[in-house]
Amino acid sequence: MNREEARRKAVRLVEQMTLEERASQMRYDAPAVPRLGIPAYNWWGEGLHGVARAGTATMFPQAIAMAAMFDVELTEEIANVVSTEGRAKYNQFCEEGDRDIYKGLTFWSPNVNIFRDPRWGRGHETYGEDPYLTSRLGTAFVRGLQGDGEHLKIAACAKHFAVHSGPEALRHEFWADTSKKDLWETYLPAFEACVKEAHVESVMGAYNSYHGEPCCANTLLMEEILRGQWGFEGHFVSDCWAIRDFHMNYMVTDTAMESAALAVKKGCDLNCGNTYLQVLKACEEGLLDDACVTEAVVRLFTTRYLLGMGEETEYDDIPYEVVECKEHRELAVEAARRSMVLLKNDGLLPLHAEKLNTIAVIGPNADNRTALIGNYHGTSSCYTTILEGIQDAVGEDVRVLYAEGCHLFKDRVEHLAVAGDRLSEARIVAKHSDVVVLCVGLDETLEGEEGDTGNSHASGDKKDLLLPESQRRLMEEILNLGKPVVVCNMSGSAIDLSLAQEKAGAVIQVWYPGAEGGRALADLLFGKASPSGKLPVTFYKDLENLPPFEDYSMDGRTYRYLTAEPLYPFGFGLTYGTVELSEGEMTEEAAWVTVKNSSDISLQEVLQVYINPVDSPNRVRNYSLCGFMRVCLEPGSEARVRIPLSAHAFECVDEEGIYRKDATVYECFIGVSQPDKRSRELGAPEPVKLLWKPA
Repeated sequence: MNREEARRKAVRLVEQMTLEERASQMRYDAPAVPRLGIPAYNWWGEGLHGVARAGTATMFPQAIAMAAMFDVELTEEIANVVSTEGRAKYNQFCEEGDRDIYKGLTFWSPNVNIFRDPRWGRGHETYGEDPYLTSRLGTAFVRGLQGDGEHLKIAACAKHFAVHSGPEALRHEFWADTSKKDLWETYLPAFEACVKEAHVESVMGAYNSYHGEPCCANTLLMEEILRGQWGFEGHFVSDCWAIRDFHMNYMVTDTAMESAALAVKKGCDLNCGNTYLQVLKACEEGLLDDACVTEAVVRLFTTRYLLGMGEETEYDDIPYEVVECKEHRELAVEAARRSMVLLKNDGLLPLHAEKLNTIAVIGPNADNRTALIGNYHGTSSCYTTILEGIQDAVGEDVRVLYAEGCHLFKDRVEHLAVAGDRLSEARIVAKHSDVVVLCVGLDETLEGEEGDTGNSHASGDKKDLLLPESQRRLMEEILNLGKPVVVCNMSGSAIDLSLAQEKAGAVIQVWYPGAEGGRALADLLFGKASPSGKLPVTFYKDLENLPPFEDYSMDGRTYRYLTAEPLYPFGFGLTYGTVELSEGEMTEEAAWVTVKNSSDISLQEVLQVYINPVDSPNRVRNYSLCGFMRVCLEPGSEARVRIPLSAHAFECVDEEGIYRKDATVYECFIGVSQPDKRSRELGAPEPVKLLWKPA
């Protein structure tokens, strides 16, 4: 069914509704209208990395980990699995008469905000700090969710529009501002791509204000850009209870009724919250025209008809048995393998089980299921922690000793014990082993959304880049024993791993790798696969050179505007093998490079293209990612690879937010990392450098 047909049906249906019935349909928990055959529908669904909060489903790596794959095709395949399981569950829920929250076909994913500051607790829901990478993965995820059938498989939602990335504690009252250049160069590209390329069905507004107006009633963002310049035809939904902030925090209105009227007039069709209980009264009081309500409800029912309301669809026969089936679980493990980033390896990895007698697995995240799944997650029927993955990998041939080492963030595990009550056991286990796998990091209770109780003092954000003190003490004691140590960090953001970089034999960024992430890590540790993930965010050495968290200017932030040397650069990640790059070539549409696997193992690598418009007055400080491609290489093989480039690869954004091709010469780099000095120091090979001049 095309949009025009769905809209015509929606118009005919809405014409039959009373004003009271229309107003009721603008709530996320829309009631049934029995006389018109309209079933109840709850719009609130989540599918960030698997069907969330609706029972059992395959749990893929968290979004930031998917970003580390740098893999458009696999990202779309993951989203397709999520939508398949979502449809299967919906089919059965409907048969049971269960139309509760999280059980519909509208998933409020993906989150395509820019992870501009490493303190932001929700950054792990995003695809990282780069607008081009985010736009490619965001559009892929939308395509995978929505499908290419006659009906929408799932209605995706690009959120949170726009200029939104913390602080979480201030999100209900924060007045964000940026230059036009930063707005169009950094904060809008992924949203624009989701709307214009992937035809995302829904856009969610942000909590914060932008340029003096709340984002859920914003003239520039909603009217001029989204529906005006971009021609968005889907529905717009508020973030949850964001419209209440109009009169409670921003004081742009005096009452809930005025807030509801303002949001509807600006084009917010659906309210996650309860402020739209005032819509009917706003109409009766003359604050809101019936026509605005009618248009909002027509948009909403257009989406419902596109999803197949009231008729058979090609997805009705998807059986429940696809939910968390073997194929989907194996895809999740493969995604985890591709997402993990090898940050250091002095030759310790891969481990050879046949040469080991005893392995020590130590740390609060070694056997922590919560650290596998990030936030906005569903429930898996099978979890494999790092400890369990290693135990399964070595079987009875190698003894695995385990010690928790410390609490995730408290100074002791047992409340009656003294501080550091698990340290001696950790030392004992390490001393009795040939090699130590030290598992540190965070989980969703320490970084996440406002309201997370484990980190209530920071509302989900991090106050700094340090591991909790309990873990810093554990790491220092284990690394000082002189044993070979692999540090495995589980987090969704940049962490200060400088001690690990200095003293450990190997360092791996594991992220939140999904329910069976321990299987994937074991495969990498024991060489069944070679690491191939790349950092989608900069790991800064500290916060000293970063602007204040509340400053939304990009100056000094992310790899494009960074001035200080990072600990680990964006785009960096090692493998167990070696590739050689040669014979680079550039056109306006693509880069070409010859890549050779000069090692004796199979490799996957991520080729990256960075462009610096040397003499443009509007260039970014450093350079920009403009293309990437994951390649698979057998031992000794060589391939000539074409890497498509961004449509804006040779353009810069000026101070008015306009794209201009205003350089006469471009430095182009084709490699497996950034072309920066730090990546070379850490072991990345030299990229191919070209000078390109437009015809």
